[in-house]
Amino acid sequence: MGDLALQRGDAALAARAYLEAARESQEPRLARRATEVALFARQRSLALEAAKLWQALDPSAERAKQMVATLTQSGAGNELKAELEHVLADAAANGTLGDAFIQLNQALSAQTDKAAVFRLVVELAKPYPDVAEAEFAVALAGYNTGLSDLETVAVSVRAADRALVLKPGWERAALVKTDILAKTSPQGAIAFLNGFLASVPESRAASVALAQLYVEQKRYTEGRDVFQRLSADDPDDRELQFAVAALSVQMRDFATAQRLFEALKASGFGEPGVVSFYLAQIAEETRRYDDAIRLYGEVTEGDRAWMAKLRVATMMAKKGDITGARRYLSSLKTDGMDQRIERTQTEAQLMRDGGDNEGAYAVLTAGLVTNPDSADLLYDIAMVAEKLDRLEEAEKRLTQLIALKPDNAQALNALGYTLVDRTKRTAEGLKLIEQALALAPADPFILDSMGWAQYRMGNLDDSEKYLRRALADRSDPEIAAHLGEVLWAKGERSRAREVWQSQLKQTPDNALLLETVRRFAP
Repeated sequence: MGDLALQRGDAALAARAYLEAARESQEPRLARRATEVALFARQRSLALEAAKLWQALDPSAERAKQMVATLTQSGAGNELKAELEHVLADAAANGTLGDAFIQLNQALSAQTDKAAVFRLVVELAKPYPDVAEAEFAVALAGYNTGLSDLETVAVSVRAADRALVLKPGWERAALVKTDILAKTSPQGAIAFLNGFLASVPESRAASVALAQLYVEQKRYTEGRDVFQRLSADDPDDRELQFAVAALSVQMRDFATAQRLFEALKASGFGEPGVVSFYLAQIAEETRRYDDAIRLYGEVTEGDRAWMAKLRVATMMAKKGDITGARRYLSSLKTDGMDQRIERTQTEAQLMRDGGDNEGAYAVLTAGLVTNPDSADLLYDIAMVAEKLDRLEEAEKRLTQLIALKPDNAQALNALGYTLVDRTKRTAEGLKLIEQALALAPADPFILDSMGWAQYRMGNLDDSEKYLRRALADRSDPEIAAHLGEVLWAKGERSRAREVWQSQLKQTPDNALLLETVRRFAP
């Protein structure tokens, strides 16, 4: 219990557990451990109690006598730095200095001022310049600050590098350096990990970290390649197979994903419903709607169970049975307001997908009667109103939503895009899109809106830049339509056709994309 508590940053609980273990076992080593951890946690009375037990169990231990004497003095123990210096000195004398530094940040995790903790750890490490674990502690403390200033980043990286010099191939130091680099330069972190793995190819943790970085950067092929190599080395590891399968879905390699998920399902892997949900998604994407309904129906437990029920209705509608899908939705028992809102949204989306925007508008209007401040319903009805050319209604609903949630980037973006695309208030719309982009700078749809605003203003190069970023992050037919139109306006017609044709292969029935292609390249 003490070890687990310390790993989770609860040093006070760890100290109490170690003390109880010492009492039960009458083991002086555990009493010393309880004393050290209690001092880390600034639990002075607990430290004194543990030190007294330590002294009783090992009367020859001079350090135990010193701790009892110090802690019984009036006001003693209030200076954290002095207490920790004593703990580290004692650990050095007992050959456990490396462990003490490894545990240092965990023991200080309750301290709220992480910058102060970083400065403290730097000072505590200075007397031990040749101890790799001391440098590791500095690097980790720096990372825990959030790395908001360049000096902290530089000190932390140097400490991690020094730890790796003192202890070549040390996985933990490599991982903390990766985390530090990833904050400011994900590409730098990827380059570092590739170099580390060239010298320590057996490091599974570093390989997993590299794969995760690739995924975060949407470099799915490279991420999957890493997981596949790990899986080839350990073919019985289902977690690795799951990672490869999930990335295959992201890459739209549905044949590979299905094969792997079916094997995982046969082995009983995962929480209830997880694998069936993925298989249902694959069936949906490949337009096998009966299979999708059956597989979604298997998801009866877990976080995905409610979503699976809603997806069944969507599959029924895709088969053409919108009436049956709506009847099915009305039969679903909801648990709370959130599920009622999600059911309303799903019903409205069925009708929108079927081209019945008036019907969707009616469903959403009814939903707002009982949930007038629902951000989701306000957003959805605004989007339907825009499709119905009720621009005043769309603006009113989005303005209401922004008043409720001023930092809602999607609402700001939607209103800004509507003004840019459907009115002559381009400058006003651009300001709203800029606010949205400041809140969500990597959102591909907001980047698309910014690109479209720049196009409307005649800034074709800037427009192309934003739209290319958006399409690189998300393969979307409307983004592709916009980018192709900008390229066409720049005279790059063959490149425009390439963008459109590439996207048409994935989404051949998107209305905006088809209309754009017909206008420019019939």
